[in-house]
Amino acid sequence: MGEDATTRSIVWTETSRGDTPPLDDERRAWVGFNLVSGVGPVRTDHLLDRFGSLADAWEAATGQLGRILDEATLRRLVAVRDSDEVGQTVARMAATGIRAVIRTDPGYPALLAEIPAPPPLLYVRGDLLPADRQAVAIVGTRRMTAYGRDVTATIAAGLARAGVTVVSGLALGVDGIAHRAALDAGGRTLAVKGCGIAHPYPATHRGLAADIVTSGALIAEYAPDRKPDAANFPARNRIISGLSLGTVVIEAPERSGALITVSFAADQGRDVFVVPGDVRSLASAGCNALLREGARAVRSAEDVLEDLNLGGRAQATATQTAFPLDDAERRVMTHLTREPQHIDEIAAVLGLPVHHLATQLMMLELKGAVRNTGAQHYAST
Repeated sequence: MGEDATTRSIVWTETSRGDTPPLDDERRAWVGFNLVSGVGPVRTDHLLDRFGSLADAWEAATGQLGRILDEATLRRLVAVRDSDEVGQTVARMAATGIRAVIRTDPGYPALLAEIPAPPPLLYVRGDLLPADRQAVAIVGTRRMTAYGRDVTATIAAGLARAGVTVVSGLALGVDGIAHRAALDAGGRTLAVKGCGIAHPYPATHRGLAADIVTSGALIAEYAPDRKPDAANFPARNRIISGLSLGTVVIEAPERSGALITVSFAADQGRDVFVVPGDVRSLASAGCNALLREGARAVRSAEDVLEDLNLGGRAQATATQTAFPLDDAERRVMTHLTREPQHIDEIAAVLGLPVHHLATQLMMLELKGAVRNTGAQHYAST
């Protein structure tokens, strides 16, 4: 292998950009292992158990690593760390506004962290917010009918207006309509890609992807320029369901990839909702089969909200919209959840002086959008 030293110095190169913080050695090591095919969640755990940190694991001799990695994976690891692939990836992240969110970060999505073997690292462009804990996935066929288009737009918009983050996969068809409807309703949406975030796939959704970044985030577990590969999409689907309290299926043929998402959701203990379709339509054959097997039928966003006990959240959002919020107040609201947070924590996330935030929180409280729970803790109503 040509790598028997007990330690190995790391040489990193990157271009920095003011709005993208530099990566320390530990975070860069997570990126490095992410680039090595064969190092997934389980092996990442083994490396952490053995070495204490991935930075130390990255510097370790091949003899030590060989106790955890098979020979083929070890060869790939040596090839990556002997090249400048990590440095190039870090530079590409800085140039495109992509950051690495690792599983040990406080900002790692809480729902995703609960699934079996969650992704060790996520590449993210945009914002992941505490409000995204109340998220619902919408999935379905790429070849939807007019019925599927209308139902997708209606349900996605209804969820978004209720303050629920809409999650999907940025594919053509149902995915794209769900993202767009959520944005048009003034809500948040997360798009999980089966390729690198910087790769313009699908090309027709380039503009949609840019809009999502302003009111949500693009997410992938693949390096920024990784090309689409059919093998990536089932793994992508587990993240879609993992980010969500429940998954709504709208128009899925019998062999639809959306049914893979359903399978993951069930394995993760998450709710599955199905929109009934025309019994004569092949586009709904998979949905109707799920209903025969006992899946819950839903007709509207209200059905989903009721089943997930999110009705209170919907009512709170309706109350808030009775009193118009300005842009600054809306920004504060995107960072609040129904769980109280200290004003210092909110200010740090928003990058605002505490005294400015205190004024905004007071106005939001007067408008009925925020409640003061005491000891300078605030939550959405």
